[in-house]
Amino acid sequence: MIVYALSSINRNYIYVGMTQNLEERFKRHNEGREKTTKPYAPFSILYQEECPDRIAARKREKFWKSGIGKEKLRTLRDQT
Repeated sequence: MIVYALSSINRNYIYVGMTQNLEERFKRHNEGREKTTKPYAPFSILYQEECPDRIAARKREKFWKSGIGKEKLRTLRDQT
């Protein structure tokens, strides 16, 4: 499983999710085929992390969605 963060290119928005196939999932987000992220497309990949299984991936996803995790992602986005 891959935990990933996407940064909207045009708006101040970061999305965190998990998937088996990041390439396909990223494509779906950018094509506006995901309801949650459709208004914020297009995206760039801000962060990705490989996890051994779904349980570990879910824990990491929860961390990146938390206050501390989101703050780290904002810092990462603002450095690039």
